[in-house]
Amino acid sequence: MSMAYAYSDRRAAGRALARALESYRGRPGLAVLALPRGGVPVAYEVARALHAPLDVFAVRKLGVPGHEELAMGAVASGGIFVLDTRLAEMLGVQPAQIDRIKQRELDELHRRESAYRDTRPALQLQGKTVIVIDDGLATGSSMHAAVEALRQSAPARIIVAVPVGAAGTCERLRTLADDVLCVLSPAQFHAVGAHYVDFRQTSDEEVRELLQAAAADLQRWTAA
Repeated sequence: MSMAYAYSDRRAAGRALARALESYRGRPGLAVLALPRGGVPVAYEVARALHAPLDVFAVRKLGVPGHEELAMGAVASGGIFVLDTRLAEMLGVQPAQIDRIKQRELDELHRRESAYRDTRPALQLQGKTVIVIDDGLATGSSMHAAVEALRQSAPARIIVAVPVGAAGTCERLRTLADDVLCVLSPAQFHAVGAHYVDFRQTSDEEVRELLQAAAADLQRWTAA
């Protein structure tokens, strides 16, 4: 593998991340959440190594009308809704507009969750130590929204863990999460994909297969 890359693919990155999280193995009340889709192969390896349940935590940002790249809030798994009311008011976004954007993103979030989970219920997170995983952090906007949304589920602790992230982003997230683990945070950071040999898009089918495999793993561990 070229020295220009840190990881051959997301599964290899997950194994490296799992080694860095080894101290959590076997802890009671542990849950691993993946930001779909790219975070799922990474998180699968972590959940398998730590003997922890795995679930997806889908987040859809609510873009400001006409400036969709600017997030004014988010919806997330479990019907969670967060809104920066100060920003929305400052930009003159009307409540009816917010409702329309919220419903559109909720519809897409529910579609994805249904495709990923089949009939399996979402993990209950109250009082749990939750490790939230993605394949990397660039701006960190999705992870930021995920952590804010997760707080509403009242977990005991939220740990953000990624194989690679921009140093500034990793530091900013420390003000939100209880702990942040970026295995690599290179000084020269251009894009998450630059640190992978294979960074092909993760498919819905791969997400489904990995969640099914994780559920089967969990059954074996609890039956042993």
